Amino acid sequence: MTTLRTEGLSYGTGEGRHLVNAVDLTAADGETVGLVGPNGSGKTTLLRCVYGTLRPTHGRVLLDGDDLAALPVKARAQRVATVPQDGQAGFELTVGQVVAMGRAPHKRFWEADTAADAALVDDALARVGIAALAPRTFASLSGGERQRALVARALVQQPSLVVLDEPTNHLDIRYQLEILSLIRGLGTTNLLALHDLNLAAYYCDRLYVLKDGAVVASGAPEKVLTAELLREVYGVAAEVSTHPVTGAPTVVYLPEGTHSPILST
Repeated sequence: MTTLRTEGLSYGTGEGRHLVNAVDLTAADGETVGLVGPNGSGKTTLLRCVYGTLRPTHGRVLLDGDDLAALPVKARAQRVATVPQDGQAGFELTVGQVVAMGRAPHKRFWEADTAADAALVDDALARVGIAALAPRTFASLSGGERQRALVARALVQQPSLVVLDEPTNHLDIRYQLEILSLIRGLGTTNLLALHDLNLAAYYCDRLYVLKDGAVVASGAPEKVLTAELLREVYGVAAEVSTHPVTGAPTVVYLPEGTHSPILST
């Protein structure tokens, strides 16, 4: 059982500006929970507070009741894997070596990789569709290939919580669908930020909508994604309907000045 909870989570700058403001969030065991909202709404800052790159100025991040800020770095890394928004292209390591880094939290500093470690790496590379790229340098990959390599590294880490910032960034449509399906099928608790509301609606169990660092709506996608909310949060006109095949809400954006008889269904 792995449950993530944030309690009054805030992160402020030295100028007194709150990038994240009193966020209460829960991701229950095995859930895939999405963060959505416009640029600058605080999604990435919130994720960084969850996985420990930033220390909250107020509030706590709890994993199964344990305050993550109080855990040693290695202990936290054994439980939480991170897929950042943009993988740095400066690695001179091979793709296989980068993915194998996911085993580091489970090993002593001087321990060499074992056959079991190598098998985990091979399996992860195959699952994200880049097994053939293992000998290539990470720096030589395209943005989408780097993103898949970082997802593979997270798989090798064998975490109970996976935190992902725009995991479909740079990916073509096929791999967007495959990566999100893979994430949902891991059996882990997942927290991810997404720009694409239709992908969020289909792949996330629940959504938190952020605006100016605060949660303005939360719940199941069909409850949260309404034409009224999109107008309020994003400043756009849209139609929201239920897709006849997936049953998920589907958002169609309308050009400025367009008037539609359909507000939300």
